Amino acid sequence: MAEVVKMPKMSDTMTEGVLAKWHKKVGDKVKSGDVLAEVETDKATMDFESYQDGTLLFIGVEEGSAVPVDEVIAVIGKEGEDYKAALADSGSKPAEKTAEAAPAKEAAPVADKKPAATAAPKVDLSSIPATVIRMPALSDTMTEGVINKWNFKVGDKVKSDDSLADVETDKATMEVVGYEAGTLLYIGPKEGEAAPVNGIIAIVGKEGTDITPLLQDTGDTPAPAASTVEAAPEAAAATAETTAGSSSSSDDSRVKASPLARKIAKDKGINLNDVKGSAEGGRIIKKDVEEFTPSAKPAAAPAETAAAPSSAPAPAAAKAPIVLPTYTGEEKFTERAVTQMRKAISRRLSESLFTAPHFYVTMSIDMDQAIAARTRINDVAPVKISFNDFVLKACAVALKQHPAINSAFLGDKIRTNEHIHIGVAVAVDEGLLVPVIKFADGKSLSHISVEVKEFAGKAKAKKLQPAEMEGSTFTISNLGMFGVDEFTAIINTPNACILAVSGIQAVPVVKNGVVVPGNVMKVTLSADHRVVDGATAAAFLQTLKSLLEEPVRLLI
Repeated sequence: MAEVVKMPKMSDTMTEGVLAKWHKKVGDKVKSGDVLAEVETDKATMDFESYQDGTLLFIGVEEGSAVPVDEVIAVIGKEGEDYKAALADSGSKPAEKTAEAAPAKEAAPVADKKPAATAAPKVDLSSIPATVIRMPALSDTMTEGVINKWNFKVGDKVKSDDSLADVETDKATMEVVGYEAGTLLYIGPKEGEAAPVNGIIAIVGKEGTDITPLLQDTGDTPAPAASTVEAAPEAAAATAETTAGSSSSSDDSRVKASPLARKIAKDKGINLNDVKGSAEGGRIIKKDVEEFTPSAKPAAAPAETAAAPSSAPAPAAAKAPIVLPTYTGEEKFTERAVTQMRKAISRRLSESLFTAPHFYVTMSIDMDQAIAARTRINDVAPVKISFNDFVLKACAVALKQHPAINSAFLGDKIRTNEHIHIGVAVAVDEGLLVPVIKFADGKSLSHISVEVKEFAGKAKAKKLQPAEMEGSTFTISNLGMFGVDEFTAIINTPNACILAVSGIQAVPVVKNGVVVPGNVMKVTLSADHRVVDGATAAAFLQTLKSLLEEPVRLLI
């Protein structure tokens, strides 16, 4: 029964593919593993292999046409079978031009109606026994390729699986396979020259063919006939040397194999000379490489050993290539709708990062005195004081001395706030909430501690009121409880600055010329350069550092 062939999804972002080239014609016999066509995706041009045996009954897409994923592109079945039923079952209709085209042999007379010399947007390849080889898109970002080396000369005979040239792309040097058998009639760019993607780089066809019409669209001219004739003997010699050299069992570059099979073999360390191809003409495909089991081949070693003197040490046995087992996993994922909170975070932080020119200043703070002071305070305080409370109080005092940090950019004016409202970023399941400790400079450490704990509880219980999250003039983001060494934060607009607080690390420090154990905390100030300059930010951090290194100053 005839089976439809649909455009496969060859990458995770692919929505359609361009049929770059058909390797089979209507009426051709097809085996599983044969390359039907080359498909240009959004990332690369890839071989599309058949998964059915039979006859190619129908081609529904012309070369160069784009086809959505899962759209019917061909039908494979028994010779003479009615493929229209399969198309009807798939919900597709055959293209008018291709549906009535039976075997490919009948397509030639239609093309003969147009004279070869007639100017046309595209060259009619059916009337000229030659094929244009164009620069393929060998990577998703490639716009041109540099011919690193030509493996053949004009006049050489080439086969369909020969590597015509090595092309240097923006990512790697790769082989270009012509996929056409015949004589190399024309070479465009010389070694070291660049050619744009889809630009003509060579022409392969019947010897003696006039290829001028194929070059008229580009303005290129073929190499002079004299140089072509002179190059033929040299090409024959070069080909003979190449053939002789390729007979080595270690060189598998001349073995007929699909690009995907060759890549898998290279990754697994398999020599393609040892693999038996199951596709047409003995061509090696992906399945052959994956199912190949290397066998030990120490036959040559004993013979050499026997010839050596008995006193000579036995040579080490050749190690078989390491073959990793094939591991097949299952790709899984879950999706969830973007919550309104996450949308708001995304919108506001994107606006902040891409609108406000951020710069960052980092400083290390010796926390030995703060640790000692916290221990003594917690012995008598009605509530437990955290290091975050120390940082918040120190920021409030420092902001009084550096009002430029306590500012906001309002487009045509800069507002310098005389009051100090400090926002504290609190992580919740859906994202971040920023409750605000208002008039923080006038509150004690105990007062600040109670408010922060109350707001954190409300945030996790989703009971914060809008008024409790508005009006901040400065923000603190503390990841110290997670052991973070250092990080930067995005400014919470309209604030001009945000302080990123890291964990306290036990590290060796130098005091009075002696290396001693110490406790260091790194803080990074993110500042809006439209409001704050580097020197101003550094001066603020110096004040913050002095307050935390001598915490008794917070009580004055």
